Amino acid sequence: IGPLQDAQQAIKLVRDNAVKWGLDKTKIGIMGFSAGGHLASTAATHFEKSYIENKENTNLSPDFQILVYPVISMTNALTHGGSKDNLLGKNPADEDVELFSNELHVKANTPIAYLTHTADDTTVDVDNSIQYFEKLRKNKVDAEMHIYPKGGHGFIFKYAGWMIPLSDWLERNNLLKK
Repeated sequence: IGPLQDAQQAIKLVRDNAVKWGLDKTKIGIMGFSAGGHLASTAATHFEKSYIENKENTNLSPDFQILVYPVISMTNALTHGGSKDNLLGKNPADEDVELFSNELHVKANTPIAYLTHTADDTTVDVDNSIQYFEKLRKNKVDAEMHIYPKGGHGFIFKYAGWMIPLSDWLERNNLLKK
C-alpha cells in the first residue's frame, strides 16, 4: 500500500495547491514507466478508497494516466517477476495478487489513458498494455495505445519520436496549458 499512498499524497498535494501553482486542478495526471507504470495504473484504478489522511475529501483520482511499457498485472501469466516480488513478496496471498492486478479493476470511471509499448519487450510483456487497453475499451474509457514493433524495454531512450503521438494525445484531450 505504501507506493499507492505516495501516489495519492502526490495527487492530493498538487490538486490542493493547483491554483497557487498556476495549474488547472481538473487536469492532474499521472505518468509511469515500467514498474512506475504499475503504480500509475494502481492510482488510476484504486482511487475510490483513500489510503491517506484526506480530511478535505480531495479527489484522489488522476484525471488522466500515461503508461509507458507498464507492468499492469500481478498474475503469473503477465507479471514481471521482479516487480511482483518487490511489491508483494515471494509468496503473495491470492487476494493481494488480485488487488494489484490493475486490469481487473478498470471501471467506467477509470481516467482516460495513453499507453505505449514495444512488441519485442522481453522484460515486461506487451500483453500488459494490450489487456489493460482492452479493459479500458470494454468499459468505454477513452484510451489510445501505440505499440512499436521493435525497441525493447526502455525504447524511449533510443527513439525520441515516441513523444510526438503523446503530445498529440495531450493536445487533443485539452490537457496542455495554453
